[in-house]
Parts: sequence; structure tokens; C-alpha cells
Amino acid sequence: MIEVVSVRFKNRGKSYYFSPNGLKIEAGKKVIVETSKGLEIVDCCRGNHMVMDTSVIQPLRNVVRIATADDLRVAELNKRREKEAFEICQQKIAEHGLDMRLVDVECNFEGNKTMFFFTSDGRVDFRELVKDLAGIFRNRIELRQIGVRDEAKMIGGIGICGRPYCCSQFLDDFQPVSTKMAKVQSLSLNPAKISGSCGRLMCCLRYEQEAYEELIKKVPKQGAFVETKDGYGTAVQVNLLRQTVKVKLDNDSDDSLRLYKSNELCAVPGGRPKDGETPPHVLNYVPEPEEEQEPEEDKWVLPSAEPVRVQEPAQERRENKSRSNNRRRNRQKKPKPQTPAPAAEPKQEAKPAHAQPKAHGHSRGNKSNPKVVKVEAKPAQNQKAENAPKSASKEGQNREGAPRRSNNRRRRYYHNKPKAGGENKQA
Repeated sequence: MIEVVSVRFKNRGKSYYFSPNGLKIEAGKKVIVETSKGLEIVDCCRGNHMVMDTSVIQPLRNVVRIATADDLRVAELNKRREKEAFEICQQKIAEHGLDMRLVDVECNFEGNKTMFFFTSDGRVDFRELVKDLAGIFRNRIELRQIGVRDEAKMIGGIGICGRPYCCSQFLDDFQPVSTKMAKVQSLSLNPAKISGSCGRLMCCLRYEQEAYEELIKKVPKQGAFVETKDGYGTAVQVNLLRQTVKVKLDNDSDDSLRLYKSNELCAVPGGRPKDGETPPHVLNYVPEPEEEQEPEEDKWVLPSAEPVRVQEPAQERRENKSRSNNRRRNRQKKPKPQTPAPAAEPKQEAKPAHAQPKAHGHSRGNKSNPKVVKVEAKPAQNQKAENAPKSASKEGQNREGAPRRSNNRRRRYYHNKPKAGGENKQA
């Protein structure tokens, strides 16, 4: 592999490889290169890239430098000189009465050579013309005769396809084109329709020639005697791109045509046999297996699977905590493990005063010691929580482990003050 850059001279189709000489060159830049005719300013169409050694013609010339402001100024001066030289040369051609048509003028970058390109139907004696031009421009003069295709490449233009000429865009060399290519591709043989602006056959006729040559091998020619799966007949119409043939069968009484694919018929060698002879059997037809079409699945229907559970929002979960315990247990996915609560001491409900046993002192007849009655007040709002599990501790803990609210669920004890001469009543 070798590193090169691709450049074009005056943006004319073919590109050439040059060594970057250690420079980093981007596409679209103008560079100065060294040629056999001296220094030239060219357009870089592709930056630094690697190519195979076999695709490079040695010796590989170097890029001198990237064009500077002074180099671009010199290139502009040369363009002005080219326009002036073109007008002067046309005047001299008319004075000498030469049968030639001037196409283009080029001045090299160093300014010591001027080239004139012209077309002509025959040979032209332009020796006197060269002497006159050399006396005017005071440098080396070169006249070069080119063909009509090169003329279209230099001038450029738009083809009948609506795009710029292929020769002025990307074609490196002109390949031979014949009328047979148009005939194989079933195109009109009218010269006006298959010719370019240069008057020659269009270069694009060669692009698909190889593909058509491969297709022709698979189908018989038009008018050939063929054998089909339904019998013998004559190929009337051939479609190369679709690989189909319309056949007029011999055993059909009417003039109807049948359409066959390329694998459903075969040309009989030797053509149609003479009267009384049996045509040979050459077709080896194997029907193609029919492809099973799978039913199209509806892309909007989800495949059968377990129902998707959508997690409830946090706000909704907080609201559901205030509902009944049974509904909350059904909604919980994974119940929280509960630690076994220690056995709570049985509580005795408060009894009315007349049902309470009388408190006795140390002696049966002593009534000075008052009786103390313990009453537990239950909040009215906690009636639904009676069936809930009891707290694991009496140290201010509720059933879920959160601290009790001191204002609502604290147990209060009321003590009755003794009254003189009687029993204490419930507060």
C-alpha cells in the first residue's frame, strides 16, 4: 500500500495519482504539482488515501506545495491570457483561411507555453499560423488536433438525460460503442435518439451491455422454435428484463399467445423440423415449489402473556392505607414479615361501681381505706382497629411499629378522691 492524492487538470474527467510528499491535503484544495512539462496548478479531488502498489504507475511524482495566494493570483492572470489568445487565434485562422475549428486554449502555470486545441475533418497545414502566434505571444506555441468526443469533454454540457456529460464528469477513457449494443438492449436504431451531442453513439450504451449479454443466454431469440410444458410453438415476443417469452403454440387453433417464464421453455436446436419429422424433446421442466405464505401477524396485538401489573402511585398507596385491612392485604404483593409479639397481659374491663367488690382494709370492719377503681378510656375513632393485631409493647407502640400519637391513643388513668362517710364512685 502507498499513500497518494488524486488530482484533476482543469476538472476534466480523469484523475491522476501524486505523492503527497508529507503534506496533509484535503479535497477541494488547489495544489502545485510537478509534471513532465513543468509546474502546474491542479484541483485535489480526493485527499490523502491508500491504494495498492499495482494501481500506481512508477515513478510517482510529488506534490510541490499547497497553492498560496500568489499562486492563485498567477492562475487568474493565465486565465485572462487564455481568453485573449483564443480571440487572436480565431482571427489568424480566418486570415489564413484554414479549415479548422478552435476549441480551447491553455497556458501553463509558468507562462512559457501556450497550447491551442482544434478539430478538423482532415489534415491542416498550420505552419504559417504557428509563426504568427509565436511572434505575438513571445513563447512556445503548440497546436493539437483532437476528436469530437474530446471536444465535448472539454466544453461540457447537459445530455438528453438531464445530467452533465459523463465524459466531463467521471469517464477516464473513451470505450468503443457499436450499434449492436443498442440492438441487444431493444433500443430504437434512430441515430438521433442514440447519439450524443458530439455526433457519436452515447457512451452510456456500454454501461449495461454485460448484464444484457448474461440475460440473453437464459431466453431464446425472437422467432425461434421452442418447446414448452404445453407443447411446441414459436417465440413471438421476448422480454429480457422480466425473463418472459410470449409463444404461439402449434396446437392452438386460435392466434392467442401464451406467456411463459424462461425456465418453462427451451429452444429446439436446428429450428423447426421438416414435415413428418418428430421434434426432439429437449425441455427438462421442474415446477417450482410454491412458497407458503405465513399469515401476517397484527403488529398492534400483544402476544399472549401474563397480565402486566402496574404499580400504583405513591399517593394512591398512601390513600389506600386508611381502608379496611382485608382489602389492603389483597393488594399487597409481598406482605411484610411480622416479628412475633410477646404475649400481652390480659386486661380487665372496667365494671360499674355497683358491680365492683368492696375494698377492704387490713380489718373487715375498717372503712377508712378508700377503694381505687381503674378505668380505661377507649377513643371513639379507633373502633375499626379492634380486630387489628395488638401492639407488641405497651411502650407507646402501635400495630405497625410507628410511635403512638400522644393526644389520641394514650391511656389515661383516673383516680377518685375519697368522700367522707361513703364509698368512692366512678369518675
